Amino acid sequence: MHRDWVKALAFLSQIGVTIAACILIGVFGGRFLDNLLGTSPWIMIAGSILGVIAAFKSILDLAPKK
Repeated sequence: MHRDWVKALAFLSQIGVTIAACILIGVFGGRFLDNLLGTSPWIMIAGSILGVIAAFKSILDLAPKK
């Protein structure tokens, strides 16, 4: 019983970290490129959208297959 609870908690925390990492990489990568190229805020917006898409794909890849 205790082991199942720990496994579920680990899986949920993995999902949270995956979402946060994907979105933050997109935002900060886009922000960096915006500052470098002087295109503010367009690349950051595109990076944010790509980060959200990557987060959804990563979650779908984490989902157990039946």
